[in-house]
Amino acid sequence: MSEIDVRSTSGDVVGKATLDDAVFAAQVNVPVMHQVVRAQLAAARSGTRATKRRGQVSGGGKKPWRQKGTGRARQGSTRAPHWTGGGVVFGPQPNDYTMKVNRKMRSVALRSALSDRAREGRIAVVDRFGFEGPKTKDAVKTLEALGVSGKSLLVLEDVDLTVGKSFRNLPSTHIVTVGQLNTYDILNADWIVFTQAALERVGKSNKKAAAETAEGETE
Repeated sequence: MSEIDVRSTSGDVVGKATLDDAVFAAQVNVPVMHQVVRAQLAAARSGTRATKRRGQVSGGGKKPWRQKGTGRARQGSTRAPHWTGGGVVFGPQPNDYTMKVNRKMRSVALRSALSDRAREGRIAVVDRFGFEGPKTKDAVKTLEALGVSGKSLLVLEDVDLTVGKSFRNLPSTHIVTVGQLNTYDILNADWIVFTQAALERVGKSNKKAAAETAEGETE
């Protein structure tokens, strides 16, 4: 196990936190991370794009003119695909893009992503965000004091409206709770900032998942 400094919002070291090797020093499995991220992005697609076929377009039930004697080409409906306002041939239809990924794969991918950021030294821990009120200025000062730059992912133990309002004007910062932590958000961020309580919960829950995975591989 390794240790990491726990800092206050002013950047002062106020203690140490433990990074469990099973969670933050695991073997990085790139293929699994790739598959899980693909599944997550696919699940985010609404899949609602659609066009109307000729049978779905309103109107066109009456033959526009008689079959013979007009000199014009025979037509049966004004909603045929070659007519303006007609149906679309082989157009896009609603689709479900969900990809199945089992729980163990998600767990392996999450630990791989956390381990990758830990090896790069891109994890910071703050004891707590003790903001008196929602102020973007305080949020910016905190990130600067922690040495965090670029895209950052803040991981909180529970929903905190004050923290959320303080950081929401920073486009490069994304906030999640422990239960919302996922592989894509970790890989999409340059820095992962945990509160001390959130780090303990992530370590505890994923250590148990790592043990279950190891037991399954030895059976």
